[in-house]
Amino acid sequence: MNALLQAVAVGVAVALAHAHVSAAETAATLVDLAKGGIGNPPADFEFQRTGEGDLGRWIVMRDPSAIGGHAIEHVSTDQHDDRFPLAIYKLLVGENVDVSVRFKIVSGTMQSAGLALGVRTPNDYYAVSASALGHNVALLLFVDGKSERIDSAEAEVALNRWHTMRVVIDDDHVKVSLNQKLLFTTYDWSRRKDGRVALWTQEDNVSQFHQLKIRELPRTRWQ
Repeated sequence: MNALLQAVAVGVAVALAHAHVSAAETAATLVDLAKGGIGNPPADFEFQRTGEGDLGRWIVMRDPSAIGGHAIEHVSTDQHDDRFPLAIYKLLVGENVDVSVRFKIVSGTMQSAGLALGVRTPNDYYAVSASALGHNVALLLFVDGKSERIDSAEAEVALNRWHTMRVVIDDDHVKVSLNQKLLFTTYDWSRRKDGRVALWTQEDNVSQFHQLKIRELPRTRWQ
């Protein structure tokens, strides 16, 4: 009987340990965008850009339409072609991630905004771009500052409206959703997906972001 009780105790301990690991794997980080204070650049971010021109101005602003009443806004008047400002979150480097953000495109020449993932340098990363001009969402791969479209889908992207983008990168497949609707699942073997997460926009766009959530997924199986 004692042996049976010991076996049960061991089984319970193992189950609790697995449950603890699963909980850790599924815990998401909600980035505190207002940590640096209203009117200041957001804390824990590095500001870069792909292409030529200035970095743009990233600042925490009050916005009653945003959850929590504040958002990060990018403002610039620089219309350099193929200029992509980045606000790179510095505190996490991951490979397989589940990332979501709420964004609003206010104005601009190209009217596009979204997320960058697997950011190794300002010229090398994946970007998921939502376009209010093209009414689509596209997955792009930037290599040495040059972009290649991997996949895309039509989507209802509008100016001055909050949208929720979610991107899941797990090994070689990428799932892209907008407003809780899965747009496409695609596969890309161009490179490993490790790097940082960033807010991403284009040229002179005024774009706003909040509710940035990042969840790390288990490492690639062959590592």
